[in-house]
Amino acid sequence: MKPESDKSAEDIARHAKRLKSARDKPGPSPLRGIGTFGMIGWSIAVPTVGGAFLGLWLDRVAPQRFSWTIALILGGVVLGAFIAASWINKEGGDK
Repeated sequence: MKPESDKSAEDIARHAKRLKSARDKPGPSPLRGIGTFGMIGWSIAVPTVGGAFLGLWLDRVAPQRFSWTIALILGGVVLGAFIAASWINKEGGDK
């Protein structure tokens, strides 16, 4: 049978190992989820709004049979989706 001091040393070592593991690999945080949600939203919203403004300007400066505004809004959504997907893939690679 082991002396009481050995058992305490093993408990302390096991506890320290758990603390180090928790510090090195933190679990998911609710705030991180909110931040991810915001980043995805902004990565889609900014190119879409930028495309809308550029399209309005082009509709006045260089009118065509099609609407520059609608075309560039759709282009902004597609570009934003690619940016968001690459950001999600980058963030998912950490796990």
